[in-house]
Formats: sequence, C-alpha cells, structure tokens
Amino acid sequence: MPEKPVFVVDTNVLVSRLLLPNSVSAKAVRLVMARGRLLVSDETLAELADVLARPKFDAYVSVDERKEFLRLLIRVAQFVPHVVPVQACRDPKDDKFLALALSGGAKTIVTGDADLLALHPFRGVQIVKPSVFES
Repeated sequence: MPEKPVFVVDTNVLVSRLLLPNSVSAKAVRLVMARGRLLVSDETLAELADVLARPKFDAYVSVDERKEFLRLLIRVAQFVPHVVPVQACRDPKDDKFLALALSGGAKTIVTGDADLLALHPFRGVQIVKPSVFES
C-alpha cells in the first residue's frame, strides 16, 4: 500500500480552521487530513501555541477549546523531530515551514502568507492558498 502524502499547513490556516470551522481554510485542513498527514515540528507547534494563547481570541474561542485543539492536532499530526534549517523566505519567521516541508518530504505547503506564496514552487514543494488546495 502506498504511503500517504504529507503536507505542511501554516499557523494562520490552522487558526482559521479553529475560529471559522466552515471557512475555506477549514475545508483545506479537512482535505489535508483526508488525503494524507499533516506535518509539525517543534518550531511550528511553538508558534501555534503562542498564537492560540493570545487574549484577542478570548471573545471567539475559550482557552480550553484552544488547548484541546492543540492537543488534538498533536495527536493526529506527524511530528518531524529533526528539521534542517532553511534560509530562503523574505520573512525569516516563515523559513520554519519551508524547512519542515523539505525535512519531512512534503510536496505541498498550504498557506495564505504572501511571503511563502511568492516562493512557489520551492525546491519541488508546491506552495498554495487554501482556496487552491481545497478546489
């Protein structure tokens, strides 16, 4: 049986999935999970945890719901323990997603970030908006 494909989904798409369960981003995340596996690393999980801890989300989703979302994500995602650093994005904070994709063998990064999208394709990795991925 062929191995399932692996994908990288950036932080903003995952946060949109939590906040807006019927959004295009949410549909894209569901497709990622249906078609293959979601990759995560220490760096991407740390950024997601930091973003989800921001008080600005209190009005939309409880702290407990955000913690549960993170716990569930960790359980269903494939952790990549060793990520080789990459320096290619005009926003260095986004390099972690490129590094994760390359280190984990992902063929696609799903993102709405213009700094990442500008690199499409990157070393054989497709970088697409959620609307393109879910169509």
